[in-house]
Amino acid sequence: MFFKKKVDVSQQENFIKITALLVHAAKIDENYSVEEEEIIKKTLIKLGVENNQLKNILKDAKKIEENSNQILLFTKEVKNMSEEKKIQIIEALWQIIYSNKQADMYETSLMRRLGGLLYIDSKTMGAIKDKVKKEFA
Repeated sequence: MFFKKKVDVSQQENFIKITALLVHAAKIDENYSVEEEEIIKKTLIKLGVENNQLKNILKDAKKIEENSNQILLFTKEVKNMSEEKKIQIIEALWQIIYSNKQADMYETSLMRRLGGLLYIDSKTMGAIKDKVKKEFA
């Protein structure tokens, strides 16, 4: 029993770090919107977060994101995920960026860095970006 709780806590910590990365992307243009937060919530649910955990995970992630000056802490968890989960997160990041119909230089710079840090090739990143951009056009 003790081990199972430890796994659950570890999984929650991973979700918090992933959420912090999503929040970071949402805040990088200095315009954190309700629509961006909804995208974050939907992504977390797709990744397996229970509805009753969303509020606390978001609160903790925002706190971590505010107090961090680098994204490496957040990307470490994503890097170890399956390719499918990584793609879901990259897609969510592009959705957050294009939720206001445009990407600024800070947002595109963030995505270039994340592509390298998460070992996502530029062809895949471009395909995801184009798909999301069409959805928000």
